[in-house]
Amino acid sequence: MKDTRPLLLRSHTDFPRLRRRRTRILQVNLGYLCNLSCVHCHVNAGPTRTELMSREIVDQVIAVLDQGEVRVLDLTGGAPEMNPHFRDLVRAARARGVTVIDRCNLTIVLEEGYQDLPEFLAGQGVRIVASLPCYLEDNVNQQRGKGVYQGSIEAIRRLNAAGYGDSEALPLDLVYNPVGAHLPPPQAALEADYKRELGERFGIRFNHLLTITNMPISRFGAVLLAQDRFNDYMQLLRDSHNDANLDAVMCRDTLSVDYRGYLYDCDFNQMLDLPQGGGERHPHLEELLAADKDGEGIYVADHCFGCTAGAGSSCGGALE
Repeated sequence: MKDTRPLLLRSHTDFPRLRRRRTRILQVNLGYLCNLSCVHCHVNAGPTRTELMSREIVDQVIAVLDQGEVRVLDLTGGAPEMNPHFRDLVRAARARGVTVIDRCNLTIVLEEGYQDLPEFLAGQGVRIVASLPCYLEDNVNQQRGKGVYQGSIEAIRRLNAAGYGDSEALPLDLVYNPVGAHLPPPQAALEADYKRELGERFGIRFNHLLTITNMPISRFGAVLLAQDRFNDYMQLLRDSHNDANLDAVMCRDTLSVDYRGYLYDCDFNQMLDLPQGGGERHPHLEELLAADKDGEGIYVADHCFGCTAGAGSSCGGALE
């Protein structure tokens, strides 16, 4: 698989310099193990990956939560639920009054050993952010694999049965990624399309749709290179840059933690192995027990244009 990293990390990027604010969101990658191998996955997750966060690092996450500064714990992977310490971490965070987000691929709730997840997550009041890159079956199966669409629909039905998607008390948000090398359409209009199509065809419900721009890294970056479309896509991101999105990009108040406990300015920088702060060394989670990263510089490179292009993009959807 061709790597876009050398193309993104030029000696100089013209992306604007940014500095961190107080850390309010801790996005923790619990490992790269996943029951799927999606084309758009920027972490190259899959069933054969063995990297998982240890209990020792999970306990360090909990120690950071004990300080009371972090108000949101955003759990991702791979399939974060496949980490054996996932449920203990969720319980610990909720016991401390921390909002928990589970970035769920939906189909995990159909797998043996995980079929009680809807009830567990509902019982803990966890917010679910679930990938459904299109409301059309062919597009979803193209990105995520044959049969994944129907599995996702069944998973949403089970989440609806557990109380998700009917109120903000148990929010179920869906995530859209473009199939090809283009920006997402307007989020509000696409959300209306999703709700109409999924409601009329399957009777399923969700709260919000989040549109996320595909980053030119990992698998998607390799596809761009194989199709000789990398330079065109990067030019699209540059031409669509919007300065108004700079104040709201997620790296301002979110810290990304990999399965080993190392810190990054965002999940994408984690996959490019760009240490938090832009220095030579890799800062570790333990450092948050001494001081926050408020005011430190953010490691920016050419891929950052993916977060400011058009309506903007973050793990919470469009920025506008």
